[in-house]
Amino acid sequence: MATDWTRGKRRVIRGGLAVLAVAPAWIAVWALAAPRSFYDNFPGAGREWVAPLGPYDQHLVRDVGAFELALFALAVFALVTLDRRLVQGTLLAFLVSGLPHLIYHAAETGPLSTGDNVASLAGLALSVVIPLALLPLTRRRGAAATVNRRA
Repeated sequence: MATDWTRGKRRVIRGGLAVLAVAPAWIAVWALAAPRSFYDNFPGAGREWVAPLGPYDQHLVRDVGAFELALFALAVFALVTLDRRLVQGTLLAFLVSGLPHLIYHAAETGPLSTGDNVASLAGLALSVVIPLALLPLTRRRGAAATVNRRA
């Protein structure tokens, strides 16, 4: 591991990547293995967050599963290697995929109950908030001073 991160930073970054990896792993396995069940029953425990939003499309559900599987693989690879650029790219990927998803669901709250909307939006916000919190930790020590000297 060729980083100048402190043990504490490494622990926080790994923890954040682990939290980010949970939802894509769960979604990927479920959507790929049982797309109709995912559509009808996600997130589980008697809740239904996908079915109220539109008609079933197996292709779309499987694509979502595949995309989530890719995010999971990227998060795990970054978590294991802690390569600075890979971690930054992973956090950016979660942010770029998570922000439009969060915005859509924040704007389209009609089909779900208030409680389901709150729970859904809180979960979706994690894929935006965690990368925003972790990205500053990935800067190299003295990077600001180096940039300022070049200006």
